[in-house]
Amino acid sequence: MTGNGTFNLDVGEGLHIRLLELKDAPELFALIDNNRKEIRDWAPWADRTIRVEDTIAFINSALEQHKNCTGLHAGIWQDNKLVGGIAYVHMDINNRRAMIGYWLAAPHRGKGLVTRACMAMIDIAFNRLLMNKVEIYCGIDNLKSRAIPERLGFKAEGILRQYEWVNDHFIDMVAYGILADEWQEQRKKFKK
Repeated sequence: MTGNGTFNLDVGEGLHIRLLELKDAPELFALIDNNRKEIRDWAPWADRTIRVEDTIAFINSALEQHKNCTGLHAGIWQDNKLVGGIAYVHMDINNRRAMIGYWLAAPHRGKGLVTRACMAMIDIAFNRLLMNKVEIYCGIDNLKSRAIPERLGFKAEGILRQYEWVNDHFIDMVAYGILADEWQEQRKKFKK
């Protein structure tokens, strides 16, 4: 799953999470380009992705991260159509910590896709990768993104002031975290 292995996860009901590969670059670039206006307020990489070559460079970098067990960047597919991305944007094996990031094309929002994808990635982080903590950072004013860790039982651990440069200004981020034992308790609630 990490390192040189592949990553392809069937989440159910037509939702798949799969490691991004170079063959995905044209489709990924088109998705970003078609949704640039909606994602650029929170995704600093959106304005830097201006050609398919930028997407190829990103995927090459992501594959290197995967090989080194420092990250895993995957696409979210609904009914075999790429609709967004989810990642362990940073993995710290020594401290058993992973940070999840996600984005979704506008027409596919509000359907629970990211919540379900996050649950699957959190399960893997704790049950397969044996992480102790999973973190999610969200723009303080990005209420839709913040709703996901809050819905999943993460605790807000603090505000990171002027943490990320997006477009032409810094934004504050809310740092959310959940520990392995907390997730096991939280997960029971979702199975009811």
